[in-house]
Amino acid sequence: MIFFSLFYTFFKIGLFGFGGGYGMLSLIQHETVESHHWLSTAEFTDIVAISQMTPGPIGINSATYCGYTAIINDGQSHLMGLLGSATATFALVLPSLILMILISKMFMKYMNTPLIQSIFSGLRPAVVGLLAAATLLLCNRENFSTPFENPWQFTISCALFIATAFGTGYLRINPIRMICYAAFAGLLLLY
Repeated sequence: MIFFSLFYTFFKIGLFGFGGGYGMLSLIQHETVESHHWLSTAEFTDIVAISQMTPGPIGINSATYCGYTAIINDGQSHLMGLLGSATATFALVLPSLILMILISKMFMKYMNTPLIQSIFSGLRPAVVGLLAAATLLLCNRENFSTPFENPWQFTISCALFIATAFGTGYLRINPIRMICYAAFAGLLLLY
């Protein structure tokens, strides 16, 4: 029964997940952690971190890991967990595949019409909002701690967040380098 629910949930996320993988993160978190309780917040945070480090789109990677973890947390075997990974990944990709086939046939014909231009003008702010929600979703106590529980970790985490945002946004440092710098700083300062 969980496989049907997993398929439906990730199909729905794939259908409404505008803005790419980062835009989908808030939807995946809402469905897997809050609605279905398949994962804990800490597990989801770990999945996002692993999804960012592994090659491939973060949305698909997250779906793969969430599908596996949901099945394992349901008490099933690792083999069934692999089937859960495949189910979630296929369900997430399927709406895009169907829509791209349909849209590609129609888009070239109608792309310059005022209706289509208006639709894209309305989607742009929604995509920015989904990306902002994904950012805020990761600003939680598992990633930053709190000033009352662990002031040192909270201060270092906030400083690394600001330094990384400044380094990639203003100084244009390669994001992979910034990840390595932040990991090294975290190892030195938080171990």
